[in-house]
Amino acid sequence: MGKLLRLLLVLIFVGAAGGAIYAFVGKSGGEENGLTLIEAELGDITEKALAVGQIEPRERFQVKSKISGIVARCFVEVGDTVRAGDPLFEVAPDPTPQELLNVDHGVRSSEASFLKAEGDFKRGQELFDDGLMSKGDLDALRETYELARIARQQATDNRQLTRSGRVSGGDTEVEAIIRTPASGTVLSRAVNVGDPVVPLTSYQPGTELASVADMSDLIFKGTVDEIDVGKITVGMPCRIKVGALPDRPVTGRLSRISPQAQKSEGATLFDVEIELDPDQGVLLRAGYSANSDVVIREKTGILLIPERLVLFENDATFVEIPDPGPEAEPRKVAVELGLSDGLNVEITSGLAEGDEVVQRPPKEIS
Repeated sequence: MGKLLRLLLVLIFVGAAGGAIYAFVGKSGGEENGLTLIEAELGDITEKALAVGQIEPRERFQVKSKISGIVARCFVEVGDTVRAGDPLFEVAPDPTPQELLNVDHGVRSSEASFLKAEGDFKRGQELFDDGLMSKGDLDALRETYELARIARQQATDNRQLTRSGRVSGGDTEVEAIIRTPASGTVLSRAVNVGDPVVPLTSYQPGTELASVADMSDLIFKGTVDEIDVGKITVGMPCRIKVGALPDRPVTGRLSRISPQAQKSEGATLFDVEIELDPDQGVLLRAGYSANSDVVIREKTGILLIPERLVLFENDATFVEIPDPGPEAEPRKVAVELGLSDGLNVEITSGLAEGDEVVQRPPKEIS
């Protein structure tokens, strides 16, 4: 019976102590009658504009062929590094039967014209030597002969190019090897062996064979909403968050703002470019999606409170602070505001570090 009584007294003591602790914690948490107390603290605040876009090479070019045919060989794969003049593809000619007949007939026709012009020139030379032809007439025959010789060579080269895709000999060196015009990295290869190739001409864009870019020179390209574009200027610092590298921030500076807007899904946007800072030790790839904060203004070590606690009446701003009196209602204190980021706001006067501000519970919508 004595043990049972002692156990009952211990349980009563523990229950009383727990209730006291709970009451103390609830009071120290700053909640009374649904009100919450939030301290004004020192912190940092940044006013920024959001740019949405991706990481892209500054210069990117497409490789196209100036001759038609079939891809015979591919010398590169996606990701390969190439230097200016390196071979990328070999295009083998694929002439139609009509084209083959035309080049063969062209050679025979030019040969006949050349033989006639050669004979006329030789006879004219003999007549000139005998004093029966003037120098002017002989020069005219010589010109016709030279033009016929050039036309024959042109027809021969044309047949060789149509049949084999290359011309060699004399002063002419033509091959069916497509080479890169500048150094870079192969970002994409649009054709494989056996694919047909349409040439680039004044009347058609031609088949894209590959795209090459200098991956050592990357920039951020994106858009900024018209609401923020008036606040930003070239040269502002930027902090870029790459989606594929969430823990590796990238920095840069705003280098270009488009003078003309574009419409996208009902929004008015302006194109911007951000120059990335060098030597950041981050491996970036073309096409990474990213968001950039363009820093408009920034302050550190300033007094902050949540902006939702600020009351606006006429042209004045107030906050509510607790009244020390028992059962007293919070009282208003005038404050002056500084920089805001939409969540927190700077307090320039009216509060000090550690002062408590009242937060009322949200009103229920009936």
